[in-house]
Amino acid sequence: MAVASAAAGDGHGEGHLREDVLRARRIVVKVGSSSLTTAAGGLDADRVDALVDVVTKARTPRGGDEAPNEVVLVSSGAIAAGLAPLGLTRRPRDLARQQAAASVGQGLLVARYTASFARHGVRVGQVLLTAEDASRRAHYRNAYRTLEQLLAMGAVPIVNENDTVATAEIKFGDNDRLAALVAHLVRADLLVLLSDVDGLYDGDPSRPGSSRIAEVHGPHDLAGIEIGSSGKAGVGTGGMVTKVEAARIATGAGIPVVLTAASQAADALAGRPTGTLFHRTGRRTADRLLWLAHASSPRGALTLDAGAVKAVVERRKSLLPAGLTGVDGDFAAGDPVDLLDENGHIVARGLVNFDARELPRLLGRSTHDLARELGPAYEREVVHRDDLVVLRG
Repeated sequence: MAVASAAAGDGHGEGHLREDVLRARRIVVKVGSSSLTTAAGGLDADRVDALVDVVTKARTPRGGDEAPNEVVLVSSGAIAAGLAPLGLTRRPRDLARQQAAASVGQGLLVARYTASFARHGVRVGQVLLTAEDASRRAHYRNAYRTLEQLLAMGAVPIVNENDTVATAEIKFGDNDRLAALVAHLVRADLLVLLSDVDGLYDGDPSRPGSSRIAEVHGPHDLAGIEIGSSGKAGVGTGGMVTKVEAARIATGAGIPVVLTAASQAADALAGRPTGTLFHRTGRRTADRLLWLAHASSPRGALTLDAGAVKAVVERRKSLLPAGLTGVDGDFAAGDPVDLLDENGHIVARGLVNFDARELPRLLGRSTHDLARELGPAYEREVVHRDDLVVLRG
């Protein structure tokens, strides 16, 4: 078995520096709400300053003649920061009050980061994303250009989900997944996930006998391991499940991941063997379809006949009206939809080119016949292959 374990609580059990960390020049660091806020829900200035000190040090080049390292900070905490100012004692469950808290808290969060980084003469730039924005081609390019320009100008991008406008249908769901996707977007060399737990354990960390897992080389290493679903502080949305999923997304895209406690961030970014290192399992890609697969929520579903499934899955072709046998959901052109086989199994996801109301009369028909009857606007794909990701090989 390839898992390496360290004694619980021992952050230096392996005794060597991690080469993947030492080689990283562009790093995405994600920090959760519980690492930035007090139990009452307000921002903890000392915690923010401590994190900023670590991030600033990580930007320092390791060699005298090298360019500074680049760091993108994905930060939770907007909703949590807005609780106390609005007189809320806990994170609300309804979307409207979550959005209100985010509206108040996001300004406080960025102001705190701005002041803290200013102590080091570093500027920050706020980048708010939604899953819907990131899966659309033009918006994806815009997000990439903004982040690239901020980094080129020496600023630290502060990325968060745009909780003030995101609805349940278009939310990333947690900033761990957002961080993995941002790491892919900016072609990062490393993703560091900071939590209130010092790594992944082979059982409940509070139970005697549980050991921290030092390294993970692939999904097979996690077989049979109990993974908790919630953090300790109760102000965030993520847990160990979301962090392991984020690690799976990032490592599958060729980006190694370190998962550790915020209190051990300095050791993690210095390459010391703290937390859990997830080794890369796939190859780096520059493809926004990773976002379509992992960030989008389908607004409907299209059922394909056997020939269309084969064309989409095996031959990587566009989906044409002739291969459609059914339409479900209420969606508009440009929305993400799942593509189903004849048994209802999801085989792909794509951005549809027609409204749900238009598609029923197109089922099973050739684009040539549709263009002749309805006009040239109908001589096009239902889902173009450039806007389609296969989910079952």
